Amino acid sequence: MAAAGQKPHVSAVCPRSYQDESYLHGFLGTVGDLQKDGAFQDVVLEVEGRRFPCHRLVLSAASPYFRAMFTSDMAESRQKTVVLQGLEAGMFGDILSYIYSGTLRLSLDKVQPLYQAADLLQLDYVRDTCSSYMAMNVECSTCVDLYKFADVFSVDIVRKRCLQWIAKHFTEIASSEDFCSLGVNQLTEIISNDELDVKEETTVWEAVVRWVQHSREDRLHHLPSILPHIRFNLLTSDDTAAILDHPLVRENPGSSTFIGNVVQKGNPNLKPRLGMTTEMAILSNAFTKELLFMNPREGKYISCNRPEDFPRDKNVTVTSGNNIYILTRDQESNEPLSVYKYNHAGSVWEDAGMSSISRWQRHEIDFTWYNEYLFEVDQILYYLAADVREDSGLVWMWKCNRHTDHWQECSQLQLRYQYIKKKTPYMYSAALSCSSQLYFLTSAEVHCYNPSQNRWFERTPPMIIDQVCTAVAMGTEIFCTDFHNTQTLLYDTESDCWQKLQGWPNPGNHVYNHPYLFVMENQLHIWFSCRIDEDDIEEKEHLVYVYDRSAGAWTDLKAVLPSNCYVARSSHCPVARIYLPYLKGE
Repeated sequence: MAAAGQKPHVSAVCPRSYQDESYLHGFLGTVGDLQKDGAFQDVVLEVEGRRFPCHRLVLSAASPYFRAMFTSDMAESRQKTVVLQGLEAGMFGDILSYIYSGTLRLSLDKVQPLYQAADLLQLDYVRDTCSSYMAMNVECSTCVDLYKFADVFSVDIVRKRCLQWIAKHFTEIASSEDFCSLGVNQLTEIISNDELDVKEETTVWEAVVRWVQHSREDRLHHLPSILPHIRFNLLTSDDTAAILDHPLVRENPGSSTFIGNVVQKGNPNLKPRLGMTTEMAILSNAFTKELLFMNPREGKYISCNRPEDFPRDKNVTVTSGNNIYILTRDQESNEPLSVYKYNHAGSVWEDAGMSSISRWQRHEIDFTWYNEYLFEVDQILYYLAADVREDSGLVWMWKCNRHTDHWQECSQLQLRYQYIKKKTPYMYSAALSCSSQLYFLTSAEVHCYNPSQNRWFERTPPMIIDQVCTAVAMGTEIFCTDFHNTQTLLYDTESDCWQKLQGWPNPGNHVYNHPYLFVMENQLHIWFSCRIDEDDIEEKEHLVYVYDRSAGAWTDLKAVLPSNCYVARSSHCPVARIYLPYLKGE
């Protein structure tokens, strides 16, 4: 007991909150039962003459639209029966079912009116679920109808998905009856797409003809506004002459004049369509100015020579927009690095218009000990240099400001180099972009750079590989292998986990040179050269394998590259889409 005059001791107990999950889940069920029983209903909603008795409280809790209606000075707040306009009775019944049960049932015949109803009633979950359902059900039979709906109601996720599908299957879709139902603005948006998978531009012209002739009187006057979206620079002279002689063009003087002017002036800025291009991996000759463009699956190998005075290339990268950049430095000096951009139409290398990357502060550094990389993240170019000598372990990085074309220094990365000091005085590494972030990999360390935070974050290293000498990204995964091709690893950037791929190719007792991974046609490939005879450095054989992930096996593509000494100026072989008629080579 407390002494006289003293307050009794009270122990300090922290307050707590408890949540009854069964009540939360059961409450909605109880409300649904009340609706089924017709109990306590205090308002009737009338849609297309059909009456729906409801509860003001439930409607207001579910929808800001009803909350505003029943809590304001609007006449509906006092009426026993409220008539709703702009809704279908059947769709409103499904909406009420969701409001009282939390369950939404969707089908293709219902999803569009349900979206409209949810948009009007401000039911975000229903509207977003309808959007996702439409996007998941885009196919050749539905894409035109869904595209038109998404275009009218600005459903971006569905609209983009439909445009992607139409571009990929343009030839099939353009021959359908649905294609002729498009509006003129929708048609021009589709045929303006660089991603159309067509082999010839005449396919686009024939689609336009079919669209106009479907309602000739109403659509012929649109032809002059459509023609600028046809890429006459990709047509042969015979094809252009045939178009000029087409009845639709002859009947419309404005069209004939436009085509004549376009043909006379030309417009090289209009890119070839996706379907007209071929994916080509890019290799550099180690001793000459030669570049080799190769697609082993199609048996295409095209050699191109750059001018003799072209600077030494240090790195090659291909951006998401299919722009090819080369990072260069004069071979005999320690000058700043410059960037050149490939002009596809002219098949020439031009100054990219960026300022030179600043001269290093430590002029005494031997650049031969640096690994240098150029890559793109979210349309921004990054230059990375890693000091890979035994007594160092520092990574510098700059990004090019797209507005000023000047390079800005990013956060530096200090490596914990002691893991491999005893193995070699030189550290192999790889740097690449993946899922809007940058990754720097060695056998002992993996670091991820977040551009929005300008920070490096350490991730799980592979450890079971001696040297990471090549790495390539595919989706959210990174594949890498070591200098001696002993194993290939897969790194999942989302789970931060590694796994080993099976079935590494073993073509015999060859002596391997540096391997390079690359992704072509959404499949993992590897290229390396080797000497058949260890004592004969001139006898080389180039090997290209493709990985079948489902079978866990590598297949030899029987590549027939020229027997030159090639390297890939990157952590992997860069791959670009090339319009072969533009490529001037042998």
